[in-house]
Amino acid sequence: MKLIRICCGIILSFCLCGSVTANAKFTVYHQKSSALKKGSLRYVNNKKVKYVKVPKKYHHVAHKSDEHKIKGVKGKKVTFTTRYLLPFPGKNNQRWGNPQSIAMTKHKYMYVVYCPTNLKNKGRIVRFNIKKLDKMGIRLHPEKLQRAYIKKNGHYSKLQKQIQKYIKVGPIFVTGHGQSLAYNWKNHGLYMWRDKEKAPRIPTSKWGYILHIDHEKLRPDKMIRFRLKHKKFSVPGGHTLTFDKSGNAYFWSNPGFGGYVYKGKIHKKSVKFRLTHQILRHIPGTRIQSMGYNPIRKRLLLVSDGSIASFSAKKLKGRGHLTNKSFEWTKFSPIREFEGIAYDGTSHGNLLVNHYPEVLQADKPF
Repeated sequence: MKLIRICCGIILSFCLCGSVTANAKFTVYHQKSSALKKGSLRYVNNKKVKYVKVPKKYHHVAHKSDEHKIKGVKGKKVTFTTRYLLPFPGKNNQRWGNPQSIAMTKHKYMYVVYCPTNLKNKGRIVRFNIKKLDKMGIRLHPEKLQRAYIKKNGHYSKLQKQIQKYIKVGPIFVTGHGQSLAYNWKNHGLYMWRDKEKAPRIPTSKWGYILHIDHEKLRPDKMIRFRLKHKKFSVPGGHTLTFDKSGNAYFWSNPGFGGYVYKGKIHKKSVKFRLTHQILRHIPGTRIQSMGYNPIRKRLLLVSDGSIASFSAKKLKGRGHLTNKSFEWTKFSPIREFEGIAYDGTSHGNLLVNHYPEVLQADKPF
């Protein structure tokens, strides 16, 4: 890389992928080449997947400190049961806001993105040391985690102080919608889209932005700016993100006539995605909430409110080999806002839901 200029703490340089801007906050790589490849498309009639409309009003739990269950009522049978009731309110009585996405590492950390409703396109990441919390017995008493920052008689108890040691609260930064935090099983990195919106589901620009998150500082240390464009076909960026064990990145969208699944790689200074060849005729629901990857079953999950579909990741290879038999689908009741699903190295998914914020775990491989 050839150095061009250094002044006022800002470094400008050029590389094969484009220009680089670095400052005290984080480095931005400007990718000049197109980040998207698109070929011929064909429909997959995945009729096993049923469409679930977003409810007019989400279900709020009556007793927020109780253990809850979310059961599959149609399709593949599974029940999610409370694993963690998330702190409410947050540290120093902060209103962390709505949890938007979840990422987990193998058996140790859980990361949750919170976006306060009063801060447009901004949020923070909170890290939970679930290995330490589980050792304390929090899974048997999830309400203790929920009340970690509620003082009694103006003071925190010894137990609360111990719990707080295993929670790290990151700074506010520009997240965009915030529903795409993901853990790369290959290089152990944390990534997310910075998908800023002018209004719900209306992006502020045609550029795509991928953030690399510092595990310890819980804020971006690198960002790649690029265009997802192939000839006349253009996508502003993604709102979901997940990785498989080989380091392949995925996101999905619904342009209005079926599900598009994108597969690619996120490198240090550049990204490359391809629109996989198969359009999913049936998507699980109104709103695209999340995408997940089960590292044991090697399946990709498409998450909508009250509805989750999945299929084998290997069926996307080449021109694709998906059929209706490749899919599993479940409808759930009651309908709470599904924010994301993540895996801690086992095949039992961990579902992040809102109203009130909590993480529930599947009772079987899912």
